[in-house]
Amino acid sequence: MQREKAKERIILGIDPGTIVLGYGIIKQVGQKLSLITLGVVKMGHLTDQGLKLQRIFKKTSALVEEYKPDCMALEAPFYGKNVQVMLKLGRAQGVAMAAALSVDIPIFEYAPRKIKQSVTGNGTASKEQVAAMLKNLLNFNETPEFLDATDGLAVAVCHAFQQNHSTEKKSYSGWEAFVKDNKKRIS
Repeated sequence: MQREKAKERIILGIDPGTIVLGYGIIKQVGQKLSLITLGVVKMGHLTDQGLKLQRIFKKTSALVEEYKPDCMALEAPFYGKNVQVMLKLGRAQGVAMAAALSVDIPIFEYAPRKIKQSVTGNGTASKEQVAAMLKNLLNFNETPEFLDATDGLAVAVCHAFQQNHSTEKKSYSGWEAFVKDNKKRIS
């Protein structure tokens, strides 16, 4: 009896930001995860919001073209103390989503607490705790310059862990599906 080949997929994780956007790309074969790459897109030097969004779109599109992910997972914006910050994060997330949706890559969103819980077992874990757990889990030693890179990686790992929990994630295979599911968000 021939064994069925383990399902393989590439997952791109994004931690949206308008000063630093973090990303991580993993390969999942069955239950085994391996690190492909992680990094950041720096935008602190840009003062124009439009240029920041353009940089996010171009860099995300380049990552999609180079690594050909099967899906993209993003950290959902959350409301802190400042509505303007949430609006900027939402725009950054939307532009990254557009880069994936424009080439029919399904996207998934996860709340920050869900990501931390999934990776560390603690929904209130610090960025440093998340990074340490990822280093252990994916067996890498490099310490990224910014924890935003490991945050992006954590989103990808969270998605890999959630594959059997379809009620925990939102998936859109294109703009039509996104618009249909988010009519209240579009006026």
